[in-house]
Amino acid sequence: MSRVLVLCTARGIPVDGPSGASAHLRGVSRALSSLGHDVHVATPLRSDQRGSHDPLQLPFTGLPPRRWPSWLREHGETWDSRALAQRAVASARPDILWERHTLFGDGGRREAERRGIPRLVELNAPLSLERPGVRGVRRAERLERENLQRADRVIAVSEWLADWAVQQGVSPARVRHVPNGTSLTALGRRDATRRRLGLTGLVVGFVGTHKPWHGLGGLPAVLESVPEATALVVGDGPAPVPDHPRLRRVPWTPPGALADLVAAMDVGLVPYPPSAPPWFCPLKVFDYHSQGVPVVASPHPSSSLADITVQHGSRGWATAIREAACLPRRRVLRSWEQVVQEALAGWRIEAC
Repeated sequence: MSRVLVLCTARGIPVDGPSGASAHLRGVSRALSSLGHDVHVATPLRSDQRGSHDPLQLPFTGLPPRRWPSWLREHGETWDSRALAQRAVASARPDILWERHTLFGDGGRREAERRGIPRLVELNAPLSLERPGVRGVRRAERLERENLQRADRVIAVSEWLADWAVQQGVSPARVRHVPNGTSLTALGRRDATRRRLGLTGLVVGFVGTHKPWHGLGGLPAVLESVPEATALVVGDGPAPVPDHPRLRRVPWTPPGALADLVAAMDVGLVPYPPSAPPWFCPLKVFDYHSQGVPVVASPHPSSSLADITVQHGSRGWATAIREAACLPRRRVLRSWEQVVQEALAGWRIEAC
């Protein structure tokens, strides 16, 4: 058995939070534990004002971030990351560090190098590009390159990110493309859920935290083009969901109930606009596939979407949705255990 510290020093990603990033942390942590490792998790906060969702029952270290003046915020993030990493490593005494990449957080790297701990960096976004208005852009870019270049292994959730990591100077031999997974391992109750919600006919769905670049503003137009369809939107978030008489909203739902809601869908939607970033690997697609739900996505430069979804291209949403709804339901389950095994393949940690 190996001791693994799962570390995320980003203050906006509490381990019990409702976002996809928090769900990713829980999925990886539970998978490591189910595979026989002794797992310890560290984030600044266990939960925040959004509440506690799907609480993780594993040893935990937290350290609430300090309140820094705006002109010192980015340096404060670095100092807070160092304090959290030092406390967590001292508590967990890990054999390996699994770290979620954080822009100004070099605490994991410093502790791993000081103590000789192998360090894997999970790369979910090029944060120096994703985070607008950051102070000290050159410092941010330098820290990002150092944190990636000095990792023993970089796990990129999309091919775009794998290529980008190499462009940052990481040896290709130490970069591995490992797509995300899903926690929806059970088959949902489709018929019972449709009866409970009063859903009949063609149901198109969207799952996830509502972000401005998720394209939810286009759902009314999609529904107008498919008048026989009802939309089921599951989740919460900062982006408003427009009203429509055939649009049903359900708030954030834990994995067990979420499997039922996804199973009730006929087609899963990924309506991201062309302006959406090209580096993501959306969890919602793996949730859809876990229930055998065909997927229709807007044309997008993300290679991960091209690999795992049905593109509607120039045919239009109505044609693509109707064609997808006629496809046989074929369940493809990609568990977080598969993700972790692929990420660690070839490392000594494999042997528990």
